[in-house]
Amino acid sequence: MRQSAFVPHDLRVPLHGAGTGPLAGLTAAVKDMYDIAGERTGGGNPTWLAAQEPARTTAAALRRLLDAGADIIGKTVCDEFFFSLTGDNVHYGTPLNTRAPARLPGGSSSGSAAAVGAGACDIALGSDTGGSVRVPAALNGIYGMRPTHGRVSLEGAMAMAPSFDTAGWFAAGPGLLRKAGHVLLEGQSDKTPIQWVRMAEDAFALADAAVRASLHDFLTRAADILPRRDEVVVTQHGFDAWRAAFHTIQGWEIWQIYGAWVERRKPSLGPGISERVANAASVTEQQVDTARATAGAARNQIRGLVPPGSMLILPTVASIAPPIASSAEALEVFRAKTMALTCIAGLGGLPQVTLPAGLTENCPVGISLVGCPGADEILLDLAVALGRYCGGSA
Repeated sequence: MRQSAFVPHDLRVPLHGAGTGPLAGLTAAVKDMYDIAGERTGGGNPTWLAAQEPARTTAAALRRLLDAGADIIGKTVCDEFFFSLTGDNVHYGTPLNTRAPARLPGGSSSGSAAAVGAGACDIALGSDTGGSVRVPAALNGIYGMRPTHGRVSLEGAMAMAPSFDTAGWFAAGPGLLRKAGHVLLEGQSDKTPIQWVRMAEDAFALADAAVRASLHDFLTRAADILPRRDEVVVTQHGFDAWRAAFHTIQGWEIWQIYGAWVERRKPSLGPGISERVANAASVTEQQVDTARATAGAARNQIRGLVPPGSMLILPTVASIAPPIASSAEALEVFRAKTMALTCIAGLGGLPQVTLPAGLTENCPVGISLVGCPGADEILLDLAVALGRYCGGSA
C-alpha cells in the first residue's frame, strides 16, 4: 500500500461512463483534488480529508470524461496541497515509479502518473501549477499535457495558485493523450501549423550533460518531422528572478486559500511541505506586488518568443528522477532547477506537452514542446507524429 498509486479512501466501485463516445472502453484515474459526488476530496492531507463533507457534484473535467465514455477507476495520491514536485506523501506513501523503481515518481500528480506508467489505467487526470503534470510525466516515461491556462475547466477542483493553476492529463501513448485532449479542451484554439521550432538554448544549458545528450539524440532521430530550427535565449538575465516571482505569487495565493484553515487546524504536514507553507505565510503584499510586476514582464517576453506557427523546445526536467532516499538538500536543488524550466510555460500561461524522449542511466528523460496560447491541439498532433521516435536507451 505504501507504493500504491491510489489513496486509501479510494472509490468503493468504479464510476461508469456513457456507453458510447470517443473514450468508450477506456479507463481513467483522477488526482484526489477533483470532486466526485458522494465522495470526500482529500488534497493529499488526511486532516483536510476528515474535515470535508461528501461532494454534492462531480468536477466538470470528470463529467467530460464520463460523458465521453471513460470509466473512472480510482482516486490517486498527490503531494499535500499540491505543494511539491517529488511525489512523496508522508501520509499515503510514494507511488511506485515502475520505470525507475528506486527513484521518486515526481509530483504533485504522482499517483496519476504512476497509475498510467504501471498500466493501471489508460489515461489519468492531474493538475499543473508549477510542473505537477509535466514533471511526473517525464520521470515516469509517459506523455503529459499542461494546457493553455483556462482551457480546461477547474470547476469542482481544489485550487492552489489560480494565477497558474491548470488541469492536466497523462497517457502512455500520444494517441490517447490527444484523444483525451479533444474531450477536455474548451475555448478558443490556435491551429496555425507549426513552421518554426525554437531551441531554448539557456534551458538546455540547465540540464545535466547526460540528459542533454539523450534529448539531442531524440532531436536527431526526429529531424525529418520537425520544421526549421533556430536557437533562442529565453531570458538574458537567467531564470532566478522569474522562478522567485513565480514562487512568491504561488505562496501568496495558496496562503490566501488555505492559510486560515492551517492556522486553525494545525494539520500535520510532511517535510518540505511544512517549510513551504510557513514561507507562504510570510509573503507580504509588497513582495507579491513586486513579483506580479516581474511575472507580467516575463509573460510578455515569453509569449513574444512563440508567435502562432512556432514553438519552443526545452528539457522537461533538468535531471533524471532523484533517488527515493535523497536528502532534503538534494531535493531542494532538484526543485529549484526544475522550476527554472517549468516556470516558463507557467508564467506565460502557455500549453506544454512532454514526451518520453529516451533513457539515461535506465531512467526516463522528457522533452517538452511549448506553443502559443491556444496551440494545444497542434502540440498534441505533433506529439502523435513524434511518438514513433520516442523511447530509446542509454
